[in-house]
Amino acid sequence: MTSSKRPGRPADNGPGTPAAPTRRSRNGLVTVVAAAVLALVIGVGLYQSLRQPPAEPGTPAATAAAAGDSRVVREDSHRLSTAADGKVTFVEFLDFECEGCRAAYPVIEQLRQTYDGRVTFVARYFPLDGHVNGRRAARAVEAAARQGQFEAMYQRMYETQTQWGEQQVPQDDVFRGFAADLGLDMDRWDADYTSPEVEQRIQADVDDGTALGVTGTPTFFLSGEPFAPESVEDLTRALDQALAQ
Repeated sequence: MTSSKRPGRPADNGPGTPAAPTRRSRNGLVTVVAAAVLALVIGVGLYQSLRQPPAEPGTPAATAAAAGDSRVVREDSHRLSTAADGKVTFVEFLDFECEGCRAAYPVIEQLRQTYDGRVTFVARYFPLDGHVNGRRAARAVEAAARQGQFEAMYQRMYETQTQWGEQQVPQDDVFRGFAADLGLDMDRWDADYTSPEVEQRIQADVDDGTALGVTGTPTFFLSGEPFAPESVEDLTRALDQALAQ
């Protein structure tokens, strides 16, 4: 999986201002797994060179994990899947414009199916400075979330990333089209998309991630501990071990 570094707080404060530079059959399931593995392999080279290493003792991430820091998961964090027992939680700090996050997306979707009802999957915003539309995409998703459509817009962003990602001009109209396609109340979505409340909600995730030592995406936490997998097998093994404890 590729990774992107985040040197500082995003500077994009409005939709018109560019950011500063800075259930299936067995055969169907096999197809999904194969696609997930392929996506992971495509990005693994750059990911290995840039990814954040496991937290060392004394670092913010390690200290937070040891203390069960609530900044890993908040009450209002977006849960894609929820386990009734709350025993195992998998958290991803993500940027919708990050190619590494896009490579991880089909893997996470497959894991959600495999561990449905047993693992809670949480998505947290961490738009990066170098992406003109990363924070805009997060605002579009959060505005949809306020109408109960977080997951649908989250999926739409990754499924269409090749169309709007890595563009040097704002893609506000594209995101608005996604909202219209989902049948959202567009007056409400428009207001939320540019609202200080939505911006503050996204920044709260960014602030938590920064405090935890997150510097790039995707960054994962498993049951409160920083986790840097290098393969699908790493992910499934870690989840199985966490569930067995």
